[in-house]
Amino acid sequence: MADTSGTSGTRAYDLVLVGATGFTGGLTAEYLARSGPSGLRWALAGRNPAKLEAVRARLARIDPALADLDLLPADVGDPASLADLARQARVVVTTVGPYRQYGEPLVAACAEAGTDYVDLTGEPEFVDRMYLAHHRTAEASGARIVHACGFDSVPHDLGVLYTVEQLKAAGPVTVRGVVRAGGTASGGTFHSAMDAISRPKQARDALAARRRLEPRDPERSSRAVAGKPHRDKLLGYWLLPLPTIDPQVVARSGAALEAYGPRFRYSHYVGTKTLRYAAGGAAGLAALVAGAQVKPVRNLLLGRMKQGEGPDEARREKSWFTVDFIGEGDGRSIHTRVSGGDPGYGETAVMLAESALCLALDDNPSVSGCVTTAQAMGHNLTGRLQAAGITFEVVA
Repeated sequence: MADTSGTSGTRAYDLVLVGATGFTGGLTAEYLARSGPSGLRWALAGRNPAKLEAVRARLARIDPALADLDLLPADVGDPASLADLARQARVVVTTVGPYRQYGEPLVAACAEAGTDYVDLTGEPEFVDRMYLAHHRTAEASGARIVHACGFDSVPHDLGVLYTVEQLKAAGPVTVRGVVRAGGTASGGTFHSAMDAISRPKQARDALAARRRLEPRDPERSSRAVAGKPHRDKLLGYWLLPLPTIDPQVVARSGAALEAYGPRFRYSHYVGTKTLRYAAGGAAGLAALVAGAQVKPVRNLLLGRMKQGEGPDEARREKSWFTVDFIGEGDGRSIHTRVSGGDPGYGETAVMLAESALCLALDDNPSVSGCVTTAQAMGHNLTGRLQAAGITFEVVA
């Protein structure tokens, strides 16, 4: 087992889950109840004891031993409760968003205590601001602060790592990732996305400040490149650039890991079968972004989806995702794919829970600070996800 904090062996819990009373947090708790290893020391944390007790009762129907699962106080408005929580855990997992509004106090507590931290954020501004405020503290304490441990951005980050290691190019490498999915968003995800896209200037400012602070290797370069809409002849899809956090995460892994070569470029797309769907998707996204800038319109849209709600089990069972990667380097190319079931909730709960278990229990690379899943866990997490039913494969 890795011990990055120097004191983790004395801590009461391997992991603590914050946010289990929400939709995705509840799914994560249920996954841990079903699939957590024997002897796992874990607890639930939150600010509403009655709601936590209801979650615990639901978990006890899965595993009767969880009737005595510990429930801990945690309130973002009470820094002392978060500091106490962080000191007791090896890993803290949180699904409480939007993270820009609620996330920083817990990041700060974990960075100070040398406690590993994982979340589900897809909010670039939040991730960059946490780097600016807490990266150096986490480096010094030994904490690994790992954002975006769900569908944003695990399949993309680990999928590109898998691709470049299969390609084994010595020179410059380019990879394009193409996402296709069928699923339904929850209220929490929609609220986080609307908050993020309503603040383009703040996000740009945070990214610029981070780039000024981050060290750069003069011998290597790694960048996310915004591609143009086009038809991919190899895959047979119309591709639209996808403005998510995923390309930034992939580029940071590329900068940190030598497997990506001396010059790495990544482009990120959504794929559709027809030009009509591509045009409709572009128009819909543009309308959503425009609406998010106008407060009355934004509030109207947010009112249509309540936080804490999500698709039922029958709908999730029908959901799916694929991410195809085309890697090119040294005159060769390779086609790989990561695929699984319900991307937003079922598989996201798997990815989040396995990320936490990986940090708590596996012998991972010796890193600290604000790091990506590829940096912090790499092959260990890929192996866990494969064992959990998520496919990583070479297509051609």
